[in-house]
Amino acid sequence: MSVFALRLKEARMHLGLSQEKLGVLAGIDEATYSARMNQYERGKHSPDTNMVERLARVLNVPEAYFYARDDDLAWLIVHVHRANKERRKAIIEYIQANF
Repeated sequence: MSVFALRLKEARMHLGLSQEKLGVLAGIDEATYSARMNQYERGKHSPDTNMVERLARVLNVPEAYFYARDDDLAWLIVHVHRANKERRKAIIEYIQANF
């Protein structure tokens, strides 16, 4: 399974969405959303950049999350993305001061 496929499934399941619901929310045509989402999650096909952006928006993750091979890095990417502006600034300042 590709890293993209794994991350897509993790993010979808974290929100409790079915493949079909995610497909609808991402604006995939009704005639193909179920099959396309299944193919993305199995790694059979990869979505284009526009579709990755739409999936990321629906799942509230940055596009980079889908490509992070390391689980810890993927976790950090999502949590920094979801942090409010103040919290994100504090995270950046901490990293700059300590690394």
